[in-house]
Amino acid sequence: MKLKSRRKLVNYVNILDQPVRFNPFLFSRAFFLWALLGIMGGLIAGIYWIVLEIVIGILGQFEGWLVIPTMAFSGFLAGLIIHFIGDPGEISLIVNNIRFNKGKLDPKRNPSMILSSLLCVGSGGSLGPEAPLVQVTGSTGTWLGKVFRLKGEELRSMSIAGMAAGFTALFGAPLGGSLFALEILHHKHIVQYYKAITPALVSSLFSYMVFAIIISLGLGAIWEVPVYEYEGLFDFGLAVLYGIIAAAIGWYFIYFTRGFKKLFEWKPLPIYLKMLIGGILLGCISFVFPITRYFSHHEVNELLNTPFTLSMLLAILFFKITAISITVTSGWRGGFIIPMFFVGATLGLIINELFPDINASLAIICCMAAINSTVTRTPMSTTILIATLTGFTYLIPILFASLTGYFLAPKIPFIKSQLKEEKEE
Repeated sequence: MKLKSRRKLVNYVNILDQPVRFNPFLFSRAFFLWALLGIMGGLIAGIYWIVLEIVIGILGQFEGWLVIPTMAFSGFLAGLIIHFIGDPGEISLIVNNIRFNKGKLDPKRNPSMILSSLLCVGSGGSLGPEAPLVQVTGSTGTWLGKVFRLKGEELRSMSIAGMAAGFTALFGAPLGGSLFALEILHHKHIVQYYKAITPALVSSLFSYMVFAIIISLGLGAIWEVPVYEYEGLFDFGLAVLYGIIAAAIGWYFIYFTRGFKKLFEWKPLPIYLKMLIGGILLGCISFVFPITRYFSHHEVNELLNTPFTLSMLLAILFFKITAISITVTSGWRGGFIIPMFFVGATLGLIINELFPDINASLAIICCMAAINSTVTRTPMSTTILIATLTGFTYLIPILFASLTGYFLAPKIPFIKSQLKEEKEE
């Protein structure tokens, strides 16, 4: 039976390999492959999101001082999963595999990534589901490419398209998600991977459509940033100024995180003990500052709609950065893009508290864009993502801030695999 099934699959692949006849358009059978990948990515993202909300609903009931043992136990349990099932890796490994492993992402890492990230994100870690989704949907692209006997750049493009499907499902921005999947590989390699942009866009659109249907996601902004009114050319200068300030905070975050990394690596410990310690520290921060708990998808609106004092905003900024750093370095799984947007929004509110007469919306938006560009080196996609998530229709100030953060980023990137210039296979 297995041999017959394999023969049927080979015959089906051979049919797809045949040239398209009587087709005067660019439209081809490859479109169906990209669309299929997007549908699969949307289904995966939708199911993951539903399960994540269930986990958050269960673990989120433990509040007050109970958040400390809850997060400690969750970290310990996630560490045991990684210890016994295998290390799923982080975003650096994904970038490395796309660039130096013929574009292949290993699906065998998915069970460990899914289970550990659900516990880490669901219990309140300061990392989001974007990295787990990108690993799973990207590896799905690799698997699908292998099924249809794709090789070389075609296989790499399928992996990138899968990554784009994961990004898009979470952010709800097909164009931004597609560009992010290429841009995070490192700016020097965007041109090299330009062939993947169309597969990524098609996959992203279908992923977004399926994900939106599953979770009843509507069109429009999800973060309620104050309305912006253009006040003249001076706004562009302010955008650059906010970008400089946010880049400085980005530098602080990067080197602060490296300090925590050295601390956790000072004495070799099993992953489950490191994650247990990380959970205790994160629980203590969440107990004192509840708004720093979780990956900030919903907390951004809480931050924007609550009249915090200047001293409280400064405390939130410091402890959110600390929480992200601990989450990253203690082995907890997840992505740091949305948490960095939260940090940028907090910084913008602080600037507005110091200078009440400025346009608060411009300060918030520019700080969000610049700090993420400083950390991830993705100015183009960051601009589109911020505009989509906030409904901010003036792209130029965001782009000014994003490019400022990008060009002022430290030479050694936060995602170290972006630096490597090894010979690609």
